[in-house]
Amino acid sequence: MATLKRTTDGAGDSGSMIKAIEWNEDGTFKAEKGDRPVIGCSLMVGSMTARSYSSQDYWLTTVVTEILVETEKYVKFKTTNSIYELWY
Repeated sequence: MATLKRTTDGAGDSGSMIKAIEWNEDGTFKAEKGDRPVIGCSLMVGSMTARSYSSQDYWLTTVVTEILVETEKYVKFKTTNSIYELWY
């Protein structure tokens, strides 16, 4: 299970689904690139299935622009408009 939090306000999500999403130039889905933040991809974290009593099923970041810190169980990274922390 992973936990993703935006550093400015703690917003984010947690769950067993972690996907780096690559986009085509026109903004459509291209491919999944693994389960860690990847420069040039968005990161999706959340539930594999729909949650019954939650307002969201997952959190999708904007495109990752820089990896600030990376260990086996933790990654801090920048996106086009935020900084996030991800714990595994």
